[in-house]
Amino acid sequence: MKNAWVFPGQGSQKMGMAQDVIDLIDAEERFKYASEVFNKDLFEICQKSDPNNLPEFDLNNTKNTQICLFLVESILLDALKENGHKPDFVAGHSLGEITALYAGDVLSFKDCVSLIKVRAELMANADEGSMAAIIGFDRSELDSLMQGIDNLVIANDNSNSQVVLSGSRKELDKVPSLIKCKRFVLLNVSGAFHSHFMREPSEKFSEYLDNVVFNESTYQIISNSCPTLSNNSQELKARLKMQMCNGVRWRETMDLISKQDDDINIIEIGPSNVLGGLAKRHLKGASITQVSSSEKIY
Repeated sequence: MKNAWVFPGQGSQKMGMAQDVIDLIDAEERFKYASEVFNKDLFEICQKSDPNNLPEFDLNNTKNTQICLFLVESILLDALKENGHKPDFVAGHSLGEITALYAGDVLSFKDCVSLIKVRAELMANADEGSMAAIIGFDRSELDSLMQGIDNLVIANDNSNSQVVLSGSRKELDKVPSLIKCKRFVLLNVSGAFHSHFMREPSEKFSEYLDNVVFNESTYQIISNSCPTLSNNSQELKARLKMQMCNGVRWRETMDLISKQDDDINIIEIGPSNVLGGLAKRHLKGASITQVSSSEKIY
């Protein structure tokens, strides 16, 4: 059996998720360090809603979501390593790709915290375009539709029956009348992530990454923008540079994982079962494990 560790991105956060990991090794120190870098109490943000409803202290604010997810995921994966577990390869969905790079020792914990601060601020300040999830549709009908609409792309190709579209709000509003689907949900995000609308923040992020040292990965990593296995430091950096402007090709990632062995165990490391749920519906016969708290460490 081969083990794939996968790390979710925004949308998988849960109020109270920090409490589920705070008793693990170095957890308190990590939350304290990241809170100093971000100049806010990240543990408190994970634990309870701000009584004043200030966006700055909202877990669902991109500036908070990304770092809080990384903290929970990195603490859990290191606890698994401490218990003698290791993956055969790793992958992360959007923000989760940075956790995958940390898991493979490509980036240090401190590098990841700094990198996420820059990434989250750039994405949160992007105020052009929007995103919408579309669920339960005909794939060929969607592909045909996308060819005929400008300023609209598939941002997250999650499975054959679930994608997230990204682009102008005007074009997004047209979609429900152009395709049959079970659900169409506009997302509460600040911009059209993983699309050409992110070109300017993507260029700034790329410039930042030029000064960050990437190491060769301990494990093979599957990147969002190019779903093939790699442990080459420069290749992994180039792929991360492309991520913000390109779609998350998760359907292809799952297909690639399934081809690595007849017996695959997909271990989702994070606060919820978003990726595990996708895998259950998309992959037949794969074993799915969820590690979301200290109680789940095995």
